Amino acid sequence: MASLGKVTNIFWQECSVGRLERQKLLNQKGCVVWITGLSGSGKSTLACSLGGDLHGRGKLAYILDGDNLRHGLNKDLGFKPDDRAENIRRVGEVAKLFADAGLICIASLISPYRKDRDSCRALLPESNFIERFVKQGIQKAFTSLPVKER
Repeated sequence: MASLGKVTNIFWQECSVGRLERQKLLNQKGCVVWITGLSGSGKSTLACSLGGDLHGRGKLAYILDGDNLRHGLNKDLGFKPDDRAENIRRVGEVAKLFADAGLICIASLISPYRKDRDSCRALLPESNFIERFVKQGIQKAFTSLPVKER
């Protein structure tokens, strides 16, 4: 039994099918590609291009786009520092679940604070979190992103 905040009756449920079995089924390693940068820098365009490229290679990927998430999961959050931190925390937790499922999760959002991105990175093994900053346009970022066949 774990104590999480005020709740004390939460149990972690292990299942017979785990991360390694899911990765084997999908023939890929689950990971998170975190794309960050300023508004209008091309993050979403890069995420969609990368997602399409991976799909063309027979890899299952899902894009968590910051604007799209603010229509649902994070619609209750604004843009103050505390809200931004909670926005990134939620996205990091969802990205972790997707990676655990064996998917390549492409998270594309501004995420301006290094400490928040580092908290998301800490949720995963080091080799399963790839971060890229898009400074201007997608060409530079796309050519520097290592996508290897697994």
